[in-house]
Amino acid sequence: MPDRIARDIEPPLRLLLWTTPDGKPCYLSSGDAGSRINRRADEAEALQLDMGTELLAHARALLGDRKAHAGELRYLAHRLTEALRDALRIAESRGDRLAAAAKGDDGAS
Repeated sequence: MPDRIARDIEPPLRLLLWTTPDGKPCYLSSGDAGSRINRRADEAEALQLDMGTELLAHARALLGDRKAHAGELRYLAHRLTEALRDALRIAESRGDRLAAAAKGDDGAS
């Protein structure tokens, strides 16, 4: 689980998809949602979600194939696990940003 202290920093840090070589989370410190690195992170998230969608379609087809071998199904399970990990990380990152935005909202509409 990412470092909870990083969520309390102002401006809030953005949890990124990638990690350090030793598996620690990477964060982006930028209050500018339109910055180049923020846009790049948005693009990476969109690519991961698109790949997960394609993988899900492949999984449905493979699971419907009674001739699928155990090795194919294991490989599929590994890829689905990776896609789920990425989707959960994206959800966590976006949830953190929504919470930070709500915290900064003064209630005026």
